[in-house]
Amino acid sequence: MDKPDILVPRPLMRSILKVLDRDYTAHKLWEMADPDAYLGSVAQRIRGIASGPSARVDASLVDRLPNLQIVANFGVGYDSVDARHCGRRGIVVTNTPDVLTEEVADTALGLLIMTARELSASERYLRAGKWESDGPYPLTPGTLRGRKLGIFGLGRIGKAIARRAEAFGLEIHYHGRRRQEGVAYPYHESLTELAGACDTLMIVAPGGADTRHTVDRDVMEALGPNGILVNIGRGSVIDEQALIMALKEGVILAAGLDVFEDEPHVPAELIALDNVVLLPHVGSASIHTREAMGNLMLDNLATWFEEGRAITPVPETPAG
Repeated sequence: MDKPDILVPRPLMRSILKVLDRDYTAHKLWEMADPDAYLGSVAQRIRGIASGPSARVDASLVDRLPNLQIVANFGVGYDSVDARHCGRRGIVVTNTPDVLTEEVADTALGLLIMTARELSASERYLRAGKWESDGPYPLTPGTLRGRKLGIFGLGRIGKAIARRAEAFGLEIHYHGRRRQEGVAYPYHESLTELAGACDTLMIVAPGGADTRHTVDRDVMEALGPNGILVNIGRGSVIDEQALIMALKEGVILAAGLDVFEDEPHVPAELIALDNVVLLPHVGSASIHTREAMGNLMLDNLATWFEEGRAITPVPETPAG
């Protein structure tokens, strides 16, 4: 039996590529001298795409592949894939939920603590020899004590964050597309209302047109001068220029960011600020979790081509 032809637009983990090479005819687009010409030569054969966050699977790419059946996405977020267009074409899109939930929730709480207590800044202070020369690090205005945490996006990861935050004594509120059955946390109809009721805002919402720049100047003003903003969802959810101004002007106290609008580019103005903690999108970036994500991605491909079903299809697609 011929192996299914799989398009791999951008590099993936070595362990994933090893399985793709073993079980499929894997077309690694980034290795080609002329990717566009190469894609044209194999387009008719492609039945699946193995896609990661750095790859863009838009309508124009999908429409070049007349026999495409499945887009297996590495990651729980799939805003880099035009899932609605795939759904209209009868193409299944899958993602990798659950297996990264706990890792990302751990990162979110770590980033919140780093931001509130200035832990990365205080480490730099020690490494620069200032503890010896200048005395103890200044007392931090930020603390987790008595804070109210608003979570924008109370899905699997949002709930895991909430459980951890409760253990730290934080009061939890949330906003999302709708009030959730069986959730006791106070629900707020708008993001601005949520920010006004809390002093700490955790962004766990997905990217895409529906959430682009939802966290704007108005939301930050509602959060207030003691406010801490943390984003481990998607960079596009925050208006980055509005955030820079809010941090400069004291509209909010501080921010902790693991994601950015134009990754891996991070604005120099943001890097220059002392009241923001910046991480290079490491929310799920442990070997353990990334391998689990890769295995689920591969399992989706395998069950599709062997059994005609996907394990974790996204809602926009036919098997969702």
